[in-house]
Amino acid sequence: MRVCSVVGARPQFIKAATVSRKIRDVGEEVLVHTGQHYDKEMSDVFFDELDIPEPEYNLGVESDTHGRQTARMIAELEPVIEETDPDAILLYGDTNSTLAGAIVGSKRDVAVAHVEAGLRSGNRDMPEEINRILTDHASDMCFAPSEDAVGTLANEGIVDGVHWTGDVMYDAILAARERARDSSSILEDLGLEEDEFILTTVHRASNTDDRGNLEAILDGLASAPVPVVFPAHPRTVDRLETYGLWERANEDLEIIEPQGYLDFVRLLDGAERIVTDSGGVQKEAFFLETRCVTMREETEWTETVDCGWNQLVGPNADLIREALVTDWKLDARPQPYGDGSASERIVALLQEALETDDADQQIEAPSLD
Repeated sequence: MRVCSVVGARPQFIKAATVSRKIRDVGEEVLVHTGQHYDKEMSDVFFDELDIPEPEYNLGVESDTHGRQTARMIAELEPVIEETDPDAILLYGDTNSTLAGAIVGSKRDVAVAHVEAGLRSGNRDMPEEINRILTDHASDMCFAPSEDAVGTLANEGIVDGVHWTGDVMYDAILAARERARDSSSILEDLGLEEDEFILTTVHRASNTDDRGNLEAILDGLASAPVPVVFPAHPRTVDRLETYGLWERANEDLEIIEPQGYLDFVRLLDGAERIVTDSGGVQKEAFFLETRCVTMREETEWTETVDCGWNQLVGPNADLIREALVTDWKLDARPQPYGDGSASERIVALLQEALETDDADQQIEAPSLD
């Protein structure tokens, strides 16, 4: 079994870390980094910390408009597929890298497998939503993180090749949490105490590219009763400077450089709550049992809202202020995303679908029932 795994952004590096190890135990993997996140702190450090194999190919496709970036990825990825001749292309999440891989796979008659299939926010103004929908409909195998995601696919007529595997991020966070507690000194370095600070991340274009939304977010965060630690995405820093909000943000928040995965997990684990517009961080907070305030009107991780661990407030200063001081009642945390064995299930299902000749290496997918 030869699998070409395509990654390009921070959450994908984390997900691939767990699945790649399982693939390489029983088959061959060609790891392709599109270059979508190319900053040292946003890319290379994750490969180092998570012990991800060095990518065999780095396409070097950096920032551009969504259309041009995706087109360049398609053009650069197709020759790799021709050269390596994989049995399947394995894709993660909802980035432009994901969509590019789905298009190339469907045009080259290579099996396309999508990890995190079936997620929908309901907001088609988000580029990520379009990427999710198109990738699922181009995929031969859809690995859904939850039963709700399976139902979403069925509602869109996608039933063949659909598997509820659980969520690979749960696999990753279970391992990273203990490693971070043992090895990270970020709380000590920043002079922070457990449960006595708020963590925030802001990077979504709908918030950063709208001055009014970004200013409202700063207004809301400024009222926090404890320090607010803000690992600032380079794109967000650029917008703060462009809008003349940089000095104000520095006065009200403790802005720090983007962190490596283990340091970020330690901050998220130690925070009293997280205020974010990131889809992946919402879910990581849920796994680490950290209250989450989401500065969006919708989420693809609806289960986290349904069970009370996540509140949607949008870029609304008043709602953010209220959510920062309200100790809302938390229900017992359910497990809609599996049991931490999603990576093993995915690789076993890939083997079964691709009918590997190496029967001695065949692994059996653990049941979620």
